[in-house]
Amino acid sequence: MVWDEAVVPTVASSTSATLLPEQTTGSVSHGAGVLQCDQHGAWVIEAHGDYDMQSIKPLADALDAAAKKYPKVILDASQVTFADSTFLNLLILTHQATALRLVAPSAPVRRLCAITAVDTLLEIRDTIEDATAS
Repeated sequence: MVWDEAVVPTVASSTSATLLPEQTTGSVSHGAGVLQCDQHGAWVIEAHGDYDMQSIKPLADALDAAAKKYPKVILDASQVTFADSTFLNLLILTHQATALRLVAPSAPVRRLCAITAVDTLLEIRDTIEDATAS
């Protein structure tokens, strides 16, 4: 299995979050990228782009590290443009390891979760604020 481990700097758009340079990761594969920050006592990860077997590694690494350190992990999936079973499996594994909140899933992610009934397993919220409060 070949993983794309290229990392490019990215910038957080949230002004209420604390983002450190070593917490920012990204990938040029399939336009996928990951932003991470601490917000309201929870670890927030923003995923964007396409996620499949070739591009999942940066997101998998971020979720794995967050699950080991934080009791609540929030994944903002509003900018995910494509997700396959690799992404779905990652959500389930993360859910088993920590309290995972999925925020504002894009249409492809929402459809994938509905078709597989994972939307009955995961806590899905409309906003990051809703997810941090629950």
